[in-house]
Amino acid sequence: METLILRPKTKEQVAAFKAMAKALKVDFETEESPYDPEFVKKILQGREDVKNGKGVKIAIEDLWK
Repeated sequence: METLILRPKTKEQVAAFKAMAKALKVDFETEESPYDPEFVKKILQGREDVKNGKGVKIAIEDLWK
């Protein structure tokens, strides 16, 4: 058999997938992210800021000065 990995983006999607699996009598496991959601949000925001040209770039050679 195959293993399917679903990546829901909302709580509603999670509930719908669980309901579908239960209705089809399919065994499933859930796993929480080990990362704090607030931390993940900050990291994603930082990446977005860099894409938009915000922030400060430091040359690698200057890190130890």
